[in-house]
Amino acid sequence: MFVPAYAAVLHADLDAFFASVEQRDDPSLRRRPVIVGAGVVLSASYEARARGVRGAMGGGRARRLCPDAVVVSPRMEAYSEASKAVRDVFDDTAPVVEALSIDEAFLDVRGMERFAGTPVEIARRLRRRVREEVGLPITVGVARTKFLAKVASAVAKPDGLLLVPPDRELEFLHPLPVESLWGVGDATAAKLHARGLSRVGEVAALPERELVDLLGRAAGRKLHALSWARDPRRVERARRRRSIGSQRAFGRRGPRTREGLDTILVGIVDRLCRRLRGARRVCRTVVLRLRFDDMKRATRSRTMNEATSRTEAILATSRELLTEAMPVIDARGITLLGVSLTGLEDENAVQLALPFACDAAALDSTLDELRERFGPDAVTRAVLLGRDPGISMPLLPD
Repeated sequence: MFVPAYAAVLHADLDAFFASVEQRDDPSLRRRPVIVGAGVVLSASYEARARGVRGAMGGGRARRLCPDAVVVSPRMEAYSEASKAVRDVFDDTAPVVEALSIDEAFLDVRGMERFAGTPVEIARRLRRRVREEVGLPITVGVARTKFLAKVASAVAKPDGLLLVPPDRELEFLHPLPVESLWGVGDATAAKLHARGLSRVGEVAALPERELVDLLGRAAGRKLHALSWARDPRRVERARRRRSIGSQRAFGRRGPRTREGLDTILVGIVDRLCRRLRGARRVCRTVVLRLRFDDMKRATRSRTMNEATSRTEAILATSRELLTEAMPVIDARGITLLGVSLTGLEDENAVQLALPFACDAAALDSTLDELRERFGPDAVTRAVLLGRDPGISMPLLPD
């Protein structure tokens, strides 16, 4: 089991990332409530969050909560550039960096005391450099484990720094709400609250077998360990990801017909398959992700016989999942549609053999070559002509 003897794991998390970039680039937005995204909130400044605005909230509701907010359109290229600049600071700060997303990462700073200072001093310097070199606020949590470092950064936000000393870990963790535990979403929180458990310390006081009975073997054992601050995972350098995904949020006024949702699905799958082939990967499992009008989520998945990167094969599977989900969508409404491709492998895996395989592969290859030569928007599928492709979120490199 890996657990360092002292607090040397940093979790660095940019504050309200998209909104902070907008405030950095437009001085008139500073200290004002800013909402990025009109139909669905992609990011909200802390001034807007203080009024109840949250990410993934419908734009109409956000504007009712904060009528004086400045609503700006997202600029994904600017966010990607800022993310790369921050990653350069991370890489220059620690020998081992594990990126979690475009705006957060773990850093392992063990053994750096003699030439770089204590972990807290390193964290202070990291925050100063990101502010001076990139112009963005960043919060850092410092602890012995990844879990505690991430919780510490969440508690320290915005623009803060928090150390969890090894001898005070439970004193810090146990008073926090159960939602602070990794893996506790709405459904798990509801089960815990129904049992009268609202704080992490109350979860820790429950015997592990009772948590297993309540939540299932894997979730129960995991939450019991985390409630006692046990997390043996190392900070690891980036590995090739095992899944990729894309989604489209469109609020309560979004499409409800099968035809409208199918058009969105085509655009999502087309983008994902281009990324697969560009990274020379293939996938085995397609996951359809849904969010309903009540903001609750659901997934549907299907594993194909063999791995593939061919658009038509993955699109056919995605359409089957959408067809199966339509009765639920009709009953509950939908505010988000997404697709994840999991079980990724290198492209030398056997490609799915279908009657249209040769023609489909040739078409994919031709489209990829044209996009590489003339730009990603030079060619598109006919069903997508004249339609809003939605926002393509910036991603970490594969």
